[in-house]
Amino acid sequence: MQVVGYETAAGDGSAALYLATDGRVHAEPLDPGTRLDYGLGARHCAGAVDGNTHYACDRDDAPYCVQHASTWVCARCTGDCLKDEMDCYEDHAIYLAAFAPDTFKVGVTREWRLDTRLREQGADRAAHLRTVSNGRVAREIEADVATEIPDRVRVPHKISGFGRRVDEAAWEALLVDFDPIETFAFDYGLDLDAAPVADTVATGKIRGTKGRVLCLDRGGTTYAVDMRDLVGYELTDDATADRQSSLGAF
Repeated sequence: MQVVGYETAAGDGSAALYLATDGRVHAEPLDPGTRLDYGLGARHCAGAVDGNTHYACDRDDAPYCVQHASTWVCARCTGDCLKDEMDCYEDHAIYLAAFAPDTFKVGVTREWRLDTRLREQGADRAAHLRTVSNGRVAREIEADVATEIPDRVRVPHKISGFGRRVDEAAWEALLVDFDPIETFAFDYGLDLDAAPVADTVATGKIRGTKGRVLCLDRGGTTYAVDMRDLVGYELTDDATADRQSSLGAF
């Protein structure tokens, strides 16, 4: 059984890991209060998924080999379309997102996905700055704002702020120059009083998810697992096969 994908809880459904066995894919729900009891075996390319069908790949590269890796060109766009033909003719929102305590980023998404996109990233606060008629204009504005405010935040940096509050003074000071259309505040129900231990494990009681980060309680320690780091692993039924042990056990 191999981890071949994941789903955040940003949309209407629950967070889940997608597991493949003998060419078929099923979802393992990540509902708070339930347990995962998997050990981590070898890791290799997660292959390809088409609906509920999995096409395995035994290449060593993980999570994907060069043959199965894909790049969303729009993520690299700064207004000069990288596609053969521009196709982003719908309203796009430019936003700012805040990650506790004081990390901020600018981003772009289709307007109807704004709330979902912010939750996918695990934002604690956000502000909808502008809506424009297509992706090209949105990316041009984003690139301009990104000369002052980063357009990327790495997951380990986000995890370091779990259990902390957003610096409201810094956030409000940032917004002064933008006059946002709407602001957002998100609560992921993790109830943390300190940052969890960043690790790659698949054993423990599920506390919840924040963006693509899964929080697991195990042996008195809360672990934060980037679900993308699980993709490609073969899972075993023997949880003791995990190479990590809880810090809380000592």
